[in-house]
Amino acid sequence: MADVKKVVLAYSGGLDTSVILKWLQDTYNCEVVTFTADLGQGEEVEPARAKAQAMGVKEIYIDDLREEFVRDFVFPMFRANTVYEGEYLLGTSIARPLIAKRLIEIANETGADAISHGATGKGNDQVRFELGAYALKPGVKVIAPWREWDLLSREKLMDYAEKHGIPIERHGKKKSPYSMDANLLHISYEGGVLEDTWTEHEEDMWRWSVSPENAPDQATYIELTYRNGDIVAIDGVDMTPATVLAELNRIGGANGIGRLDIVENRYVGMKSRGCYETPGGTIMLKAHRAIESITLDREVAHLKDELMPKYASLIYTGYWWSPERLMLQKMIDASQVNVNGVVRLKLYKGNVIVVGRKSDDSLFDANIATFEEDGGAYNQADAAGFIKLNALRMRIAANKGRGML
Repeated sequence: MADVKKVVLAYSGGLDTSVILKWLQDTYNCEVVTFTADLGQGEEVEPARAKAQAMGVKEIYIDDLREEFVRDFVFPMFRANTVYEGEYLLGTSIARPLIAKRLIEIANETGADAISHGATGKGNDQVRFELGAYALKPGVKVIAPWREWDLLSREKLMDYAEKHGIPIERHGKKKSPYSMDANLLHISYEGGVLEDTWTEHEEDMWRWSVSPENAPDQATYIELTYRNGDIVAIDGVDMTPATVLAELNRIGGANGIGRLDIVENRYVGMKSRGCYETPGGTIMLKAHRAIESITLDREVAHLKDELMPKYASLIYTGYWWSPERLMLQKMIDASQVNVNGVVRLKLYKGNVIVVGRKSDDSLFDANIATFEEDGGAYNQADAAGFIKLNALRMRIAANKGRGML
């Protein structure tokens, strides 16, 4: 790695990446390009420019990627009704391939021969960043300081910053005890009291949502309009993808929706407890399944459900840019051609309740499904042969004395 001349660093302006910036300059004696992404994390990203300039960085990228993030990553993922290990909506996981993509684009634009990130050697993000980078630029060099240096505690990082004159803001308010990651889809919380799996999470930890107990006593009704599997309007008002998700976060958070406390299996092998706040995503998942329930063929819907865990695992483990994920996405997107219509939801004290769905492409036929007379649309006598044929193998086994365990 001694031949590294220029590195693109995923830079937040916080303690870790500010130390990494200086460490790269000193350890590799190379030029550093900084890249700061606005993914809707709710914090100002522009101050990162002044911090990078103060450390001698000449090429600084600060990009608003909110629309691209939701349009090209979040929405495609939700077309598959993606959930990891039955609960996690993959808020952190789905942001990493976009960051990797932009790191490589900037490396190509600036002639950099390496990229760098602040992910630790214990987590999933190192895998996600690097698999994405190698898929998009096979020969790129990757520098992961947490796997090289000995600055393995916050105290050592602070000492390094002080020794090298790295400007670190010291807020008067108490620092959050949690390791947090935020974007338009979610906020994650790890560390602190959460490392004891028996200890209840603290109420004042949550940032986007009220507790279900303190949510309004009156339900909120909303209508979501779908086109090709994506939400294009809320209550009849057309919105961009990022605006849709931001508004659903606001509405969902106000109604105590989207809190999650889980222990998940990391790709590197350890179990990790995390709390996640995903109000908009929780609404989106429920609503998308509702519109699919009337517009998708039964076997198509069931096949999607069978493939979803694999698709979710590919995103969680960093294989967004893999050929198998791209293949699955084409199939999923093909299934969404007729997923159009409107879903009406009732939001109440942490619950998302589907109360209506309609579509010009609906496969629901009230004349057939009715419990009243159907005018001959369905011949109930046909069911007898259908049942007997489906029971044939079991009848044969029973006649051979093999029908019971």
